[in-house]
Amino acid sequence: MRRLSTSQVRVTAVSLCAVAFFAGCIALTAWQEPFPMQRAFIVGLMLCTFGALLFVLARFATALLVGGALFVALKFISVMKLRYLDSQLMPSDFIYYVRSSLVDTLRHYPHMYSLGIGLCVLMPPLLYLVWRWDWRVLAGLRPPVATGVRIGGIALSALAFWLCMLPTGLFAQVHSRNVWEKLSDDAQLTNFFVNFRDSDVQLPDMSSDAEAEQAWGTTAAGTPGIARAAYPDIVQVLEESTFDPSFYTACNVPQCRVAMFQPDARTRASGVLRVHTFGGGTWVSEFAALTGMPQDIFGPGGMYAPYVLAPKVHDALALQLRRLGYLTIGIYPTEASFINGSNAYQAYGFDHLYGASELGLEEWEESDAQMFGAAKRVYDKIRKPGQPVFIMILTLNQHGPHDNDPMSELRKPFRNLLRGLSPGAALNFDTYLSRLHDSDIAMRGLEHDFLDRPQSTVLLHFGDHQPSFDGQIRKLQRRLPPALQPYHDYLTYYMLKSNFVGTPIPNYPMLDIAFLPSMVLQAAGVPTDPYFSAATALRSRCNGLYDDCAVPGLLASYHAWTIGRLHVYQ
Repeated sequence: MRRLSTSQVRVTAVSLCAVAFFAGCIALTAWQEPFPMQRAFIVGLMLCTFGALLFVLARFATALLVGGALFVALKFISVMKLRYLDSQLMPSDFIYYVRSSLVDTLRHYPHMYSLGIGLCVLMPPLLYLVWRWDWRVLAGLRPPVATGVRIGGIALSALAFWLCMLPTGLFAQVHSRNVWEKLSDDAQLTNFFVNFRDSDVQLPDMSSDAEAEQAWGTTAAGTPGIARAAYPDIVQVLEESTFDPSFYTACNVPQCRVAMFQPDARTRASGVLRVHTFGGGTWVSEFAALTGMPQDIFGPGGMYAPYVLAPKVHDALALQLRRLGYLTIGIYPTEASFINGSNAYQAYGFDHLYGASELGLEEWEESDAQMFGAAKRVYDKIRKPGQPVFIMILTLNQHGPHDNDPMSELRKPFRNLLRGLSPGAALNFDTYLSRLHDSDIAMRGLEHDFLDRPQSTVLLHFGDHQPSFDGQIRKLQRRLPPALQPYHDYLTYYMLKSNFVGTPIPNYPMLDIAFLPSMVLQAAGVPTDPYFSAATALRSRCNGLYDDCAVPGLLASYHAWTIGRLHVYQ
């Protein structure tokens, strides 16, 4: 019997250890995904990566070691980001953090710092030993043949990887989940790879420079403000999942007619708001209400606005106000880092974003009254004589689901309130109305704090999207004009008020959420730069519509002017 040489024993031992290491990496990465299909997806990507490395390096154990280590490192980073920043790891993180804040990130997060040191100190000698005693899989082939095998093997591995990543391929089920699921569930590695395709950003169609100049050249100088002693404070409230329930046929009781939706003597403009998301995706309504651009003009990647769009924004409501001397702050019901909030708000022009812990609140559990009270405390603390303040407040009172608690636990006035609905729809709607009652009372308190005072103030509140009611709201009948019926799933409300007399602001049959910044600036009577002057003109020419503007070619020339010429997004 032929004895194995020492070198053969080393090669065999190294290969077996590498196989065991790779299996351990699968257990630490792919097997941590929640569902079998997601596990198979990550295993498939790991095997494809191993195959490509095998033919690139031509060494069996080294390919297993590097391939497995890459996925373990990716898993480690994703866990740390979720733990420290409360948001999923995105492919764009490796662009934005490496380019701008990698050192600062590592300095503040010791686990990541330790990983970096470990990789730099331990991996080189380990790789050297493995490389030295590894199985050279192409060693017996002539150089031309080995080169051909390498190229063919790399191509096959890349093709297999591409097929795994194909949304309509073997793992279509993995790719087909909605954005909220991809940003909030525990399938961290699956979400990372799926988001490679989803986060692609496409610029909207644009006309020629000459057409843009002809259509929008008159707005190039901006618009002067109204002469007054001081600029007014501005308070803007995004009301999570809030809509006017009186539009629904089944909502025919007094509790459906709520004061916060009714115009009064202070109202400057109000009505139906056209949003661009349903059932979730508050962050894209934030993006539109702060930048003046709906996310869907950028293609599918627009749904990841705080990650992929915000860093490239060069003009926004808060940026414009800050240039005018405003102090700009945000009040958040979660940690400020949630869904990349801190970085996004910095890009939008905010001086500071106050998260739940900084406000002394329990994230995800705050009532509107608590959020408004926290905003008033912050305002009283940071305001300076002579400096106007812009506050953006997000609420979570109406965040779904609306059927966690049984009907018997609702307050009596809202228990079995609506008739003619299925039990599930009735529970959701009655719960919504109960929470809406609290929001209405809180809004009166906010108006008292900021409008019942001498300091000139503009107040805007609006609904970011409709809740899904576990998918049942789509089936409910609405009382809407025929022109609004096609948008029935994308309609909420807006209410714009001030405690001073200003120039008239038009009302529209339906106002796109992207025009809220220009409405706020107009109500405040402050100067507007060329971008917001053009946005105001677009609002007028398109009668409050954006994506649905009826004037042929106008939107293409507008994008050529604002994005191509003014570089508001670059």
